[in-house]
Amino acid sequence: MGVYNVHERLLAAKADEVGALIDTLAGGDDDRLWPGRHWSPMEFDRPLGPGAAGGHGPVRYTVAGYVPGQWIRFEFTGPSGFHGFHELAVLPAGPDRTRLHHTLTMSPRGQARITWPLVFRPMHDACMEDALDRAELACTGTVSRPARWSPYVRFLHALASRALRRRGEPVPTD
Repeated sequence: MGVYNVHERLLAAKADEVGALIDTLAGGDDDRLWPGRHWSPMEFDRPLGPGAAGGHGPVRYTVAGYVPGQWIRFEFTGPSGFHGFHELAVLPAGPDRTRLHHTLTMSPRGQARITWPLVFRPMHDACMEDALDRAELACTGTVSRPARWSPYVRFLHALASRALRRRGEPVPTD
């Protein structure tokens, strides 16, 4: 079972404006792309660049490639059974229009063959749409059709928040 998962948003903005959003990824206060209010923070062991290791929640990865303002690729290192990558690319789509394109490609192994479709995919899809909403807001000042979580994603998010509370870790808000 191979996984090919794509999320993208056409933004009314120049490519360099959209690319600047990728360069802020790291979950800090100046991050204008990662939806950290609702999701586990994105953290790295060093500034964004090849070799930086980090992730968010149980999803771990290493920066495998990075062209500032244009493209970044993260290679999965966890959870167990996630073999592949995800990446963000800035694709010019005409004057003052740019497509922010996210691709996840992997070959799940072992228990990931079950956890990807049942838990990680719905959560990933919701998180990516929230990130694209943030990109649209940053570039245009508004979000034309804000993403909405399904009841299943709200249920999974509540379970994850409960687990974080039990471990004494910070809990993202709903």
